[in-house]
Amino acid sequence: MRAKSFTIVALLVVASMLLAACGGGAVETVVVTVETEGGVEEVVVTATPEPAAAEPITFDGYSTTDIPTADPQIAEDVVSITYIENLFVHLTNYDLETADIVPEAATSWDASDDGLTYTFTIRTDIPWVYHNPATGETTQVLDDEGNPLFVTAGDFVYGIRRACDANTGGYYSSVVAPLIKGCSDVLNFEDPDNVPAELVEAIGVSAPDDGTLVIELEFPASYFLSMTPMWTLAAVPAPAIENFGTDWIEAGNIITNGRYVLHEWVRNVRRTLWRNPLMPADMQGTGNIERFVVNVVPDTSTGYSLWLNNDVDTSGIPDAELQAHLEQFPDETDQIPDLAVFYIAFRMTKAPFDDARVRRAFSAAFDRETFVATVRQGQGLPMIHFAPPGIFGAPPIDEVGIEFDPEFAAEQLAEAGYPNCEGFPQVTLLGYSGQSTLNWIEFAQDQWSTNLGCDPSLIQIEQQPFSELLAATAASTPDEDAPHMWTLGWGPDYADENNWVGDVLWCEGENRSIRTCNEIDDLIVEARQEPDQARRIELYREIEEQFFGYEGEVPFFPIFVRIAFTARHTWLDRVPALFGGDQYYNWTMDWDAKLAAQE
Repeated sequence: MRAKSFTIVALLVVASMLLAACGGGAVETVVVTVETEGGVEEVVVTATPEPAAAEPITFDGYSTTDIPTADPQIAEDVVSITYIENLFVHLTNYDLETADIVPEAATSWDASDDGLTYTFTIRTDIPWVYHNPATGETTQVLDDEGNPLFVTAGDFVYGIRRACDANTGGYYSSVVAPLIKGCSDVLNFEDPDNVPAELVEAIGVSAPDDGTLVIELEFPASYFLSMTPMWTLAAVPAPAIENFGTDWIEAGNIITNGRYVLHEWVRNVRRTLWRNPLMPADMQGTGNIERFVVNVVPDTSTGYSLWLNNDVDTSGIPDAELQAHLEQFPDETDQIPDLAVFYIAFRMTKAPFDDARVRRAFSAAFDRETFVATVRQGQGLPMIHFAPPGIFGAPPIDEVGIEFDPEFAAEQLAEAGYPNCEGFPQVTLLGYSGQSTLNWIEFAQDQWSTNLGCDPSLIQIEQQPFSELLAATAASTPDEDAPHMWTLGWGPDYADENNWVGDVLWCEGENRSIRTCNEIDDLIVEARQEPDQARRIELYREIEEQFFGYEGEVPFFPIFVRIAFTARHTWLDRVPALFGGDQYYNWTMDWDAKLAAQE
């Protein structure tokens, strides 16, 4: 009877496979012939094939731009930072509800009495993983001896030292370098390719053991802990970087340690994240979305059409569609204040904007209230200085800065030698791609025509994809290749004024306007290092005045803080992040509701 049992089991397996191959799902019967010790018997077998595997819970989205980079030490834009947030763990994180600093790779931390040394306890159970896009398999990375690799304090040391290396080419290197002991010495070394080893070793970051990270500061920065969730300080995989160079971030090369893995990245076409099944359970996040699929589309109008057809879960709303959308879909609309301040910047080394009076004129001639009410359709608040409400040290929103003042604007332009814009040269204004930005820069062109007398043909407007705009306006781009003006925005990385006037405008940072150092920069350094919080508030008010007031330098002029409407289907539940990138691992989806809507 033993042989009989084995044969029936084998035939059942074959029958099941055949039924499944035929599309199965319903109960079916087959007659099989079985040879036993007593002869040949026919047996009726009832077979139910295995059900098809459940479709993974998938977020479908779109973007109008590619990911500029997935390298934590290089990223400087919200698209890149969002993907890095999900592919890599950071030293700490932000609580989405309270904005408090909470544990991530670091479970706890202590500061020395003098505020110069921070010691972090690092968990050592977060695996480095490799995802094979061809097979869809995610496996733990092994060392040369076959031992599994976990994130250690040494990986953070490697990442932070890498941020201090000028050859890495990261914008945010200049943001973290002034704080970390010895980092600026390496970043600004005259020969970046031959930095002495002892200078690198002197950077104030060390790992006494795998579970302990020590960071030493140049001065007792009261806001340092609020910077520790930043991607620039993240651990990165030395083996992948050393093996693949700049290509280490490509799908099929990349090694990660976050809640998701990179399954696909086809430039300017599509990118896909899959859940990392090897992440420790207590770090998986509260969300249930297993895959994120984002396709690149030419504009928001295309994306919004996809949303209307239930093909994507969220969307921006085109200006022309906004009022109709608000009326038709009030329950599927979010208005999100993300504290991002948008502005028009000047290349201060490129005539005629090398004259502060011209820059003040262009600022004072721009009617921010009308712009927000008409072009933005109420999606924001007018800004006349840089740091928005909610940021420590920011002046009240309606104080400090040049308001809409056509008379003052005309006076300034005349004093600069261009009365009624006579003799003014042709200049370029570069904006992001898309209709929304075109509306913005055309409004600016009209304002300068109406209030300054500048013929619209003098303001040549152009548009480029975001990544190309960043390259065109980089500090390293020669003046002859850079635009005279451009649109840009700054979202908060941490809740302190230093992240605004210090990290964006300090003359020794990666300053796109190419500012010359002066007394304002002395105030920035003083405010950064001042331990008394009341005095810091006073200093930041003075700094904002010297940048954006009626006698200010005006390297750019702030226009609005964004409070944008977005479309979101009700089956998706999310809490947008104010700092850093969106935490996809905390988003949830009612999958059945989504499937039902798509039928």
